[in-house]
Amino acid sequence: MDDGARTLEDSVEMVRMAVQHGTTDLIATPHANLRYRFEPELIHRRLAEIAEVAGTGIRLYSGCDFHLSYDNIQDAITNPRKYTLNQKCYLLVEFSDLLIFRNTPEIFARLQEAGMVPVITHPERNALLQQRLAQIEHWVESGACVQVTAGSLLGVFGRHALDFSKTLLDRGLVHFIASDAHNCQRRSPRLDEASEWLKANYGESLAEALFVANPRAALQGEPLNSQRREIITRRRRWYEIWR
Repeated sequence: MDDGARTLEDSVEMVRMAVQHGTTDLIATPHANLRYRFEPELIHRRLAEIAEVAGTGIRLYSGCDFHLSYDNIQDAITNPRKYTLNQKCYLLVEFSDLLIFRNTPEIFARLQEAGMVPVITHPERNALLQQRLAQIEHWVESGACVQVTAGSLLGVFGRHALDFSKTLLDRGLVHFIASDAHNCQRRSPRLDEASEWLKANYGESLAEALFVANPRAALQGEPLNSQRREIITRRRRWYEIWR
């Protein structure tokens, strides 16, 4: 659709790679920004083509990588299921690398009043957000969620992204791990390696929450229940590191 797979064949190859490495459900999230127009009907047609050709049995859904702009925000409030994951209530929000709006809490509040749950995408890859840990904590306390890219845990995006991912995990500020896949090479749809990394460093319970339970809740439009939030916010005790 935009900066990801260039052809139908590329998309099919990505889907098959995801299935091969354990993925059962996949959400395509093209952008809605000044560069790329978001076209839900076209996205659904493309997904149907991919499903027909891939023939893998994987479940495909649509969503959006939503950029904060006045027109986008107004349209999302008017059409609260247009941009959300599986047309439920979770909305992926991608921040600019150049500017973080001072009124972000108010923007999030308006989105939440319209029935959406903002999900801050890959803050570990955004140099401005790396300097705003306290703000991220405040946004999460106010009901937002955080999604980290799997490749960041594996060092694909450099040391700073890895270190900030650990900081977010240590503070219980991560709710989802996603592939943010663009191709089958450096930005692949594989999640298994990151899942193993998380199990080794933070335990199986957290890996289950971030790779399975929470994504399932997002797909179904359900809240992250108290048990899931307890798993997310629990830091590993020092003696668990050696298990």
